[in-house]
Amino acid sequence: MKYVILGSSAAGVNAAKEIRRVDEDGEILMISRDETIYSRCILHHYLGNIRTVQQLDFTEPDFTEKYRVRFMKGREAVSVNCEERTVLLADGERVGFDRLLIATGSHTFIPPVKGMREAGNVIGFRNLCDIDRIKEALPRTEHVVVMGAGLVGLDTVSGLLENDVKPVVVELADHLLCRQLDKKAAAVYEAAMSEKGVRQYYGTGVQELFCDREGNVKELLLSDGSRIPCDLLIVTAGVRANVEFLEGCQVGTDRFGLLFDESGETNVPGIYGAGDVSGRAPIWPVAVKEGIIAGSNMAGGKRKMTDFFASKSTMNFFGIPTMSLGQAEPQDETELVETQEGKDGYKKIIHKNGRILGAIIQGDLSYSGVLQQLIARRIDVSRVKKPIFEIDYSDFFHVGDNFEYYYQEDIKDE
Repeated sequence: MKYVILGSSAAGVNAAKEIRRVDEDGEILMISRDETIYSRCILHHYLGNIRTVQQLDFTEPDFTEKYRVRFMKGREAVSVNCEERTVLLADGERVGFDRLLIATGSHTFIPPVKGMREAGNVIGFRNLCDIDRIKEALPRTEHVVVMGAGLVGLDTVSGLLENDVKPVVVELADHLLCRQLDKKAAAVYEAAMSEKGVRQYYGTGVQELFCDREGNVKELLLSDGSRIPCDLLIVTAGVRANVEFLEGCQVGTDRFGLLFDESGETNVPGIYGAGDVSGRAPIWPVAVKEGIIAGSNMAGGKRKMTDFFASKSTMNFFGIPTMSLGQAEPQDETELVETQEGKDGYKKIIHKNGRILGAIIQGDLSYSGVLQQLIARRIDVSRVKKPIFEIDYSDFFHVGDNFEYYYQEDIKDE
């Protein structure tokens, strides 16, 4: 069996490991435009000179030898022929496969703002080469603007602060991390950034860029009418799945990205997908687990992507630990919201009909383990006659002979 994996990040690497675990003899070929394997989650550590390129590598030093993976680095797939079962590379080489995994990830989306796509010194924050460009530009840069205040945006700010650069942040939403946090939790991070000298514009977009004679950005016009100096614009506001090379073949995609089922398989038998290329859950733990499940099924296993909670984010910006699970705000008036504030921080839980739909914990994260179990197992918390923030493992879990907790449904759900 010949397995071809397109992509060498979280999904691709973990798929390769799982394939080898299930199939000891199959041929595994990993193809990637990247020259090295690295974690995108800690690129800000590279920007901040906390880690070297080698320290970004999340695999074992002998990864390719240990798992017998042939790594074709610096090579890019430009098309897939489903009938011939081949992948065409940019240099004209065709690679055959029996099973194919598409784990090509995503790229920074540069929005169609007037002048933005043409200007110099407009850089994304997605790949190692982006960070190299930023590091090269910083010594001759005075005014840095970060467009977007999501997880990647805050990573970017953290890396810049390590370089003694105080950027300006521009975000369309009315608070940072709008997908993960409510205004109250976000305000803690906003205050921390202000203390470090980071100016922030919320509810504001970049409307137009003005460039010098060389075509490099020098000033931004914001939607509120403000004009701010800028000689380096770092765009973190959005990503797009890397599926352009699938145009014209039968593999199904939509406006978000690659389509695949709970086993990781696409509409074309033998072709699988995992990770950010779906455009749906762009976080590292999901990519890892999707890669493992897809790899297992490619090699003949029978696993489904139903045993994990996708909308989970854990962060620790500026020394403030925070976890977000599911939705950050209620979506209709039937959903109940309970909050708790104290010396240990801030907690918020959204629930409906006994099921927890989302939660935010900031400060002491010790309760997060209980919450994750309640959400993952869809446990009906209404059966417990005590405040929701006082629920603990003993209310639902038993202790086995090995002293490990296990859950047993004592009362059947309606």
